[in-house]
Amino acid sequence: MVSKQTRFRILIGLVTISGFSQGMLLPLIAVILEQNGISSSINGLHATGLYIGILLSSPFMERPLQRIGYKPMIMIGGALVIVSLALFPFWQALWFWFILRVTIGIGDQILHFGTQTWITATAEKHNRGRSIAYYGLFFSVGFTLGPLMTNLLTFGVYVPFLISSLLSLMVWLFMIWVRNETPEKDHTTAYGTSSIKRFAKAIRLAWVAFLPPLAYGFLEATLHGIFPVYGMRIGHDVNLLSLIIPSFAAASLFSQIPLGALSDRIGRKKVILTVVAGGIVAFLAAALFEDSVAALFATFALGGLFVGSLFSLGISFMTDLLPKDLLPAGNILCGMAFSIGSILGPFLSGFFLDFWPNLSFFYVIVSLLIIVFAATVYKKGPSASHPQHG
Repeated sequence: MVSKQTRFRILIGLVTISGFSQGMLLPLIAVILEQNGISSSINGLHATGLYIGILLSSPFMERPLQRIGYKPMIMIGGALVIVSLALFPFWQALWFWFILRVTIGIGDQILHFGTQTWITATAEKHNRGRSIAYYGLFFSVGFTLGPLMTNLLTFGVYVPFLISSLLSLMVWLFMIWVRNETPEKDHTTAYGTSSIKRFAKAIRLAWVAFLPPLAYGFLEATLHGIFPVYGMRIGHDVNLLSLIIPSFAAASLFSQIPLGALSDRIGRKKVILTVVAGGIVAFLAAALFEDSVAALFATFALGGLFVGSLFSLGISFMTDLLPKDLLPAGNILCGMAFSIGSILGPFLSGFFLDFWPNLSFFYVIVSLLIIVFAATVYKKGPSASHPQHG
């Protein structure tokens, strides 16, 4: 059996490959559907399949985790993703692809809930932000590389899906050597057996920490699922778009660990407010200079440096605000917030493109970031990295 350090690396590897498959699916299917003449609103609705799967499965994660432990949960989630990716090329029907997207969403959420809860439950308090930043960093690494797979469409529709499935399988097999653990009893039994009460308590204590994952989900799904469609419509080449999109996640690779470490020192709230303000500036600039490929590269990279760390910062903030026994519920709610943002992103942006074709779709992103900024300013309570509860 492997050491704790090696286990952490394997978990991070799984997160990377999960980011890779998600980063690939959104622009890849958006481009295939756009080339087949599917409208942007249908394209946007179709992109929500992944996140509907995440959302549907989220409330049912806690009990199985208590019963079977982290390792089986992670392996079940990984297996669902691997099989679903391999099935895409066999039948190119809109509804069949939607079902596969939902199944990948369920598998991804099982995998993420297992890895995320294992990492947050075992992270030391003094470097919690840094540990969780690694989680966000390597998800972003995968997400950065994923869109590049659209370039393989020239070799056939089946090639990107099968390569992604094989890569996922290779990383998943490493879990065989990891020893299973179950959450500490007090993580899951405090406040009785009512999940609704536990979720309600977690929301009451830490609602502000769920906004950054929601905003990140909105951004990620919109930039990967709808921006390729918008970019083609305003005259940009599809191969250039597949390089512009990853610049958002690529830039976040440089800021994830420094921002996580900074939030350990000066507090999550201050860091979250700073990065959201930076994101507003970056996407306002994107709206003003969207005709220039160079400007889009620069603004996507600037946006990534700031708001590309929102998911991991939100998880760290949630871990500060909640007592240990509510961490599994908090992790589920982070996943649900991310999914809600990811569903709203393509849905609202797709309809925005249909109804206001002459307005820049970047204004949708700016509006959301302004709401998150205002809500975070409004929330009273600890801004430091020290937990409110014991």
